[in-house]
Amino acid sequence: MYPEYLVAPMREELTKVGFEELKTPEDVSAAINTQGTVFVVVNSVCGCAAANARPAARAAVQNDKHPDKFVTVFAGMEKEAVNAARDFMLPYPPSSPSMALFKDGKLVHMIERHQIEGRPAQMIADNLIGAFEQYC
Repeated sequence: MYPEYLVAPMREELTKVGFEELKTPEDVSAAINTQGTVFVVVNSVCGCAAANARPAARAAVQNDKHPDKFVTVFAGMEKEAVNAARDFMLPYPPSSPSMALFKDGKLVHMIERHQIEGRPAQMIADNLIGAFEQYC
């Protein structure tokens, strides 16, 4: 686990634009097992989360058509909540950062770390917006 003072600004990058933090497996299950669309970001302290993932997520949720809920779990912090989110993301292997879109409790779009690393934030945001346009 990382010191909270270190991750607080990284959490805030998403919460200040409307993401809800999920800190328990029960929170994760309640958020995903619902009608409608849910966008889940597995946040991380790594450089690709800072440079690519969080900026892409913030940009994508500003789109006119977007998920009903935006939620986040933080890798390296709330381990049980992260594991619960990753269980919903199967068959994709665990990675952080990563992003998933669920519709009516079913995974419909996934972006893994290898699709985040080295890609501009706007390219990732465009990918997400395309999924939002299709499923939301």
